Amino acid sequence: MRIAPLLPIVLGTLLLAACDIGGALGKVNGSVTVQAGTHADHASTVNGSIEIGHDATVGNAKTVNGSITLGAKATAQELKAVNGAITLNDHASAGSATSVNGDIRLAAAAALAQGATSVNGSVTLANGSHVGGAVTNVNGAIALDHANVDGGITTANGDVTVGTGSVVRGGLHVVKPQGISFGENRKPRIVIESGATVEGTLQFDRPVDLRVAADAKIGPVVGATAQPWSSSAQ
Repeated sequence: MRIAPLLPIVLGTLLLAACDIGGALGKVNGSVTVQAGTHADHASTVNGSIEIGHDATVGNAKTVNGSITLGAKATAQELKAVNGAITLNDHASAGSATSVNGDIRLAAAAALAQGATSVNGSVTLANGSHVGGAVTNVNGAIALDHANVDGGITTANGDVTVGTGSVVRGGLHVVKPQGISFGENRKPRIVIESGATVEGTLQFDRPVDLRVAADAKIGPVVGATAQPWSSSAQ
């Protein structure tokens, strides 16, 4: 599947270089660990995971084949993985998180100042987490639980759950898949739960199953008809 707007974002993750100079931690084969409470300008590997310890600080963390874990209260400027998940633990924060084939998970009170982007992977925001920019993917569920997104949500094939107490600013957009998609006949399920808010337009360029709780607050709906949702009818 090809989603043209995402390509400039994700192709840059393929150009990773491992190094061991200037305060950087780098390998070609093997995992990289940034010890708790320490600082590294960069952390990179080609075949391996990156573990950033509790309260550590990193400029950029990049891997091709492996996951990235940002420990509790740790900070980073940029997190990029090609084939692997990105996890921010409790109260961790980063500028952005980008994965081509992997999930992005924000634990309680974790934050991304700019945005979260995955091509083939889910995006999960736990209680109190916050994304200052957009949440975007092509394939994979997007789920918010008492979380905030300031730059809107965009997906092509993913189910979206804006859970109780969550706020999405900037609207919600389900785009039409580009190219060949074997799952194109399946309707994404979009649920706006009780007490949730979506500010801005909810735009659907393909058929979806839209469910909205009676007390949810949403903007104009374009391209779909909202059906009632209740917790007993999940």
